[in-house]
Amino acid sequence: MKNEKIRNIAIIAHVDHGKTSLVDALLKQGSVFRENQVVEDRVMDSNAIERERGITILSKNCSCLYNGVKINVIDTPGHADFGGEVERVLKMVDGVLLVVDAYEGPMPQTRFVLERALALKLKVVVVVNKIDKPDARLSEVVDEVLELFLELDADEEQLNSPFVFASARQGIASTDINKVGTDMTPLFDTIISHIPAPEGDAEKSAQMLISSAEHNDYVGKLAVGKLTQGKLSVGQSVVLCNYHDKAKQVRSKIVSLFVFEGVKRVPVNEVPIGEIVCVAGLEDVQIGDTICDASKVEPLEFVKIAEPSVEMTFMVNDSPFAGKEGKYVTSRHLRDRLYKEAVKDLSLKVSDGDTAERFQVCGRGEMHLSILIENMRRDGYEFQVSMPKVLIKNIDGVKCEPIDRLFLDVPEDCTGTVMMKMGVRKGELVGMTPHGSRMKMEFLIPERGLFGFKSELLTDTKGEGVINTIYEGYEPWKGEINRREYGSLIAHESGEAIVYGLFNAQERGDLFIGAGVPVYAGMVVGQNPKGDDIVVNVCKKKHLSNCRASGSDEALRLTPPKRLSLEDAIEFLADDEILEVTPKSMRIRKIILDHNMRLREKGKIMRGEI
Repeated sequence: MKNEKIRNIAIIAHVDHGKTSLVDALLKQGSVFRENQVVEDRVMDSNAIERERGITILSKNCSCLYNGVKINVIDTPGHADFGGEVERVLKMVDGVLLVVDAYEGPMPQTRFVLERALALKLKVVVVVNKIDKPDARLSEVVDEVLELFLELDADEEQLNSPFVFASARQGIASTDINKVGTDMTPLFDTIISHIPAPEGDAEKSAQMLISSAEHNDYVGKLAVGKLTQGKLSVGQSVVLCNYHDKAKQVRSKIVSLFVFEGVKRVPVNEVPIGEIVCVAGLEDVQIGDTICDASKVEPLEFVKIAEPSVEMTFMVNDSPFAGKEGKYVTSRHLRDRLYKEAVKDLSLKVSDGDTAERFQVCGRGEMHLSILIENMRRDGYEFQVSMPKVLIKNIDGVKCEPIDRLFLDVPEDCTGTVMMKMGVRKGELVGMTPHGSRMKMEFLIPERGLFGFKSELLTDTKGEGVINTIYEGYEPWKGEINRREYGSLIAHESGEAIVYGLFNAQERGDLFIGAGVPVYAGMVVGQNPKGDDIVVNVCKKKHLSNCRASGSDEALRLTPPKRLSLEDAIEFLADDEILEVTPKSMRIRKIILDHNMRLREKGKIMRGEI
């Protein structure tokens, strides 16, 4: 049986190719908003960080109506670090809209998400977006997309996927490469005709795979998935089971059911097959579980999410300023939040550390973990994190590390500098293509070699370098990489930074703080470009005397401090440093704050005693 009144689609693409803008256009023309209603751009980017950075981090559901057919749409992230979000929601849909930029063409993440969609035998509609760009190259991009389909071993039906040419910002689409559309009707028609209606047997016992979960303060845990067979109704007794955990069978009861109408969740008493539904009342539910009718328990198989590759240690803040700025500061608060996050995000792995105040958190990349840190500090948490490290595996007795495929787009005159930096970081050149006055380069590089590289690339290319990465797999260890060519400027004593002390310290390197900032002994206050750590006294005051001399008492001029973002601070960290994160501040500090104790530890390491 097919439910012809429903279509379930996911929108997938590389970052910044216009997925969320396309969802905006579908919602505006899909009977969701009133004609005179004021709607902000990127309505699906509801998270504050998403709106600030202009990227999608979490997969989100919405729906629109077209000619009596309800189209359930899932907006997915485009950044490689959030690929786990894409992988798990593809089980909810029957087809995908693959969005490709009309100038850039298929990019690394395009390959990753398309490969996943083709493997699940999903129908594909290719949307060539941003056709209003002055440098759009439609014919070439169509050829590049078809080449990508061939590379990924698409079958004949997938190779015949329809192409739609659109400008999401203008709200227009056309199926003819030589004609500009007037609205999104051609895209709606293509979705209805090409994407199959969900199938299932309404007479069989209920079966629904949970693809995402979230927590609501009013109704508790919410589980989202597609009802593949049977019916679900409020008050129904169900059993939670799991394909990979045969022992799990938890009896429960459905308290509330919601479906998506526009961007809102609307309560209903019963849902038909094929509908994407949100279930409340199942406290023991996890992503990958199956909700079954109590009369027949049959779990559905869930896609295996790619393993995390980067690890950081989260720990309770024990600095001299601990507890002054945060609302949640204890190990219990930290533990609860991290384990709650791991339930929502399958790409995140959390485990207890070697002490009660430390937790090991593994993610898909630096950005994945930095978004978690940023969300936690905005929620009032105060904690410390260590330098990120890659997860090493022992495969057949060989030490192996994660390798990324790195794609660079740089000005041609910067090629030599980039090649030199890649050599130091153990990058292996696998492709190089001139593109006008720019050079496209492709490398295989250890993931640890990318730590701190983005800021260096922007400096070397005067802000013009474009970087994209995608996880490649594990390969044998490539040897040691000297990640830092600079050292730290470390505060000598606790107090408040004074202009006179900062003026003397800035001769040693770039400062991270200005006058009037509280500091403590062992806190990193700047960067020494010469490579060694130097202790400086930024709290030093000028001794007063009766003598005055021409020129010596002129106003001291300070160089504006270098303000580090969260990603910059994480990239800066050395092995013996940690980052203190609070809702108001970020401070880099040495693990051992006392200068003399640090020297003794360093001496022991040099003598081989540690």
